[in-house]
Amino acid sequence: MKRIYLDHNATTRPDPAVLEEMLPCFGETFGNASSLHSFGQDARRVVDRSRNRVARLIGASPDEIIFTCGGTESNNQAVFGITATLGDKKRHIVTTAIEHQAMLHPCSILEQRGFEITYLPVDDDGLLDPEDVSRALRDDTALVSVMLANNDVGTIQPLDEVAAVAGKHGVPVHTDAVQAVGKVPVDVNRLNVDLLSLSGHKFYGPKGIGALYVRRGTSLQPILYGGHQERGLRAGTENVPAIAGFGKACELAAARLDQQEQLIRSLRDRFERAVLEQIEGARINGHPTLRIPNTSNVSFAAADSEMLAINLDLVGVAVSTGAACSAGDHEPSHVLLAMGRTPDEALSSVRFSFGMENTLDDVDRVVDFLLHSLDGLRVNYAVTI
Repeated sequence: MKRIYLDHNATTRPDPAVLEEMLPCFGETFGNASSLHSFGQDARRVVDRSRNRVARLIGASPDEIIFTCGGTESNNQAVFGITATLGDKKRHIVTTAIEHQAMLHPCSILEQRGFEITYLPVDDDGLLDPEDVSRALRDDTALVSVMLANNDVGTIQPLDEVAAVAGKHGVPVHTDAVQAVGKVPVDVNRLNVDLLSLSGHKFYGPKGIGALYVRRGTSLQPILYGGHQERGLRAGTENVPAIAGFGKACELAAARLDQQEQLIRSLRDRFERAVLEQIEGARINGHPTLRIPNTSNVSFAAADSEMLAINLDLVGVAVSTGAACSAGDHEPSHVLLAMGRTPDEALSSVRFSFGMENTLDDVDRVVDFLLHSLDGLRVNYAVTI
């Protein structure tokens, strides 16, 4: 049985070229990148080369890239690092109701410390109105944080407009771009953001490595202490193998972005056409055009998403009912609820996220599997009510 992986928003298989780039760092290039001797300097050159590759992918300068262990740490560093520089002067943050938990949880911690958080609404396509940002800004606003592309439904936010609004008030802007980088063009200068989070394993790099872009002149305090690494913002011995693989993944993403985007979009569009034509009660969640090309979140009326995902897994198809960090909760997606879906609609939604290894044949087979699985699930649902 051929297995079909459609959960690329959770993680991706590392590219063979990424693994090849990493292997020497477990052998001959094993040195500590902070050491002055030749072994350490060999490792330092690997780190520097990777930093350049990451910077080129997002239009930044190498000295604006801070390596982290992934998107979650990058988000935490941005939020806690900015607020720590301001003391009691500014204790208000503006964000959205559909952020990843790696943003919502830090905001919740800050609320416990006396901060006020404004969670902006989105429309039924998951889109934020930049005017809502303007109305939410206050004299004590420390940060605006809006994710570039949503992990559940893929909707892309008008971040350049958000940044323009915030910039007029001198408020720094952070974006969680974890689901966008490597899938669509991302340029920090076009977006005009001050901080941007990205993660290697979302675009065929290794797990456990990411970066935070920090625009020159942005004041930030570290959240990890103990060493001088990463311009004093991220203490700890550099994970040279992961950094090497991350840099290679960025180089590959930059080289094949246009071709990959067109290919994966064609697969997703074929899938959605077939689903809407053949499956009664199917609804696509997310903006029809302002959406990352690989993501399709579908509600199937009168079906339980968890049971559907299990049934698909039994025939070799891997999908998701939401963010991987929330797996097992089987609670309605906060993203879909914020978009105006009912709890039942949210609990009937499945996320299909396509990748480079998927084919047209995969798409057709998955639609067939869906038809058969839904027939059984809907019969059982009807019997129970």
